[in-house]
Amino acid sequence: MNYPFSDNVRSLNPSAIREILKYAADPEVVSLSAGNPAPEAFPVEAIQTITARLLAERPIDALQYSTTEGYGPLRARLREYMSDKHHVGSDDDEILITAGAQQVMGLAAKALVNRGDTVICECPSFVGALNSFRALGAQLVGVPVMPDGMDMDALEQTLKSHPHARFIYTIPNFQNPSGVTMSWEKRVHLYELAKRYGVLILEDNPYGELRFEGENVPAVKTLDKDGLVLYAGSFSKVLSPGLRVGYAIGPKPVLQKMVVCKQGEDVHTTILSQMICDEFMKTCDFEAHLKGLRDLYRHKAQLMLSLMDRYLVPCGVTYNPVQGGLFVWGTLPDGADMPKFCTLAVAEHKVAVVPGNAFLPDENEPCQSFRLNYSTPTDEDMVKGMKRLGAFAADFLK
Repeated sequence: MNYPFSDNVRSLNPSAIREILKYAADPEVVSLSAGNPAPEAFPVEAIQTITARLLAERPIDALQYSTTEGYGPLRARLREYMSDKHHVGSDDDEILITAGAQQVMGLAAKALVNRGDTVICECPSFVGALNSFRALGAQLVGVPVMPDGMDMDALEQTLKSHPHARFIYTIPNFQNPSGVTMSWEKRVHLYELAKRYGVLILEDNPYGELRFEGENVPAVKTLDKDGLVLYAGSFSKVLSPGLRVGYAIGPKPVLQKMVVCKQGEDVHTTILSQMICDEFMKTCDFEAHLKGLRDLYRHKAQLMLSLMDRYLVPCGVTYNPVQGGLFVWGTLPDGADMPKFCTLAVAEHKVAVVPGNAFLPDENEPCQSFRLNYSTPTDEDMVKGMKRLGAFAADFLK
């Protein structure tokens, strides 16, 4: 049968990351390609205790339908936490609990983007968000990412040439995939440009709590006096991705439309998961838990960077220093065939990294970079994988 796929999905291709992860079934492959939290990062016993108590004491609340906006106590707790700790949110903002932060991207695009509309993205950027925008027919326009964040001169030129862009999508902290953090000066400039050109900002911040070095940089949302910023947060990297709990904080009119869109998708985010997140924040030492994550990822990042310096830098590979998050962005010398490098690395040398073109608004653009992840592999596997990658790179780049 000839299946009549919609215009929105006909041009979509499988995620390059997911395709590479298929090799993980081979026990000999060392995967440096995933973006999962470290297995030792999960507070398993605390979640077991909380879940058992909720199902024993409040089973109907946990298992029944609920409101689309989200579990009331969690919404209130997040509103207070984000305001007190991060100065995010105001009386003009609303909060919506979503099925992970990626659903924020999909709902925002559904609410704001018509087929053919322009969405401005960092280049490179998070492939999940890019595919959410593509699925709704958005035209993606990339703005280069520099060591201190998006190129603001290029952004202004893009805004001039695309005056009807629907929003600017940015990951200011420990960007996926580049690991770059946008400077405070650029965040201020970004907000000023958005205000001047009358365009919204979609600020995605799944990694902000995972800063293990340097000074915290306030969110773009802290500047928002004009209802221009929609902020996306998540429990996936700080508690559990399997719970699928994220949240949006943004202007009430935008959130109201996103609620209507969510009602047509999944009615509401799983209530038991929301209750677990709320109880964890209420009954456990959340700050101590975050500190433990930062200590863990500091160690793993330092190990990864030391291995980069030892095995890849001598071959001509460069990388962006990182102060948090889960990723390192490596770049091959000019002229090297990056897709072939990534393919041969996993197929012949049993180490998986992600080709950088997967993260580009236009996947056909040339790219010399690839993404590595240090959170998922054990220290032993990281050393093994980086040794293999370095030996292969020395021969490949010779």
